[in-house]
Amino acid sequence: MLMPKRVKRRRVFRGRMKGKAMRGNFLAYGDYGLVATEPAWVTSQQIEAARIALTRYTKRGGQVWIKIFPDKPVTEKPAETRMGSGKGSPEYWVAVVKPGRVLFEIIGVPEEDAREALRLAAHKLPMKTKFMKREDKTEAGGEAE
Repeated sequence: MLMPKRVKRRRVFRGRMKGKAMRGNFLAYGDYGLVATEPAWVTSQQIEAARIALTRYTKRGGQVWIKIFPDKPVTEKPAETRMGSGKGSPEYWVAVVKPGRVLFEIIGVPEEDAREALRLAAHKLPMKTKFMKREDKTEAGGEAE
């Protein structure tokens, strides 16, 4: 699973997911990508499950980039614990994803295979997504639709 080697704070505030993604919202490496259309927390297990689905379908052909990283710890208190007595301990890691964020990029496979592989990966994720294709007219760094 993905997780940071070390962090500045062990427990962090929950935060808000207002607005659209200001960075990571264009295809930087691949020809095809999977773009989030709604905000969500994506856990490290979900990222790994989507990555496995993606690479299995392409039979490890082409190249895949994971454009999100789970760097936010989520705490949980033990079951049947009374209120109070502080915050719970970190249990898992999430990546905060806003609408417009590119989650995965892929190159080196035909468009039909990329579309199907990204569709299978999207089923493992907790939000709605859409397929994105690099337009030939624009250079690397073209804005998302």
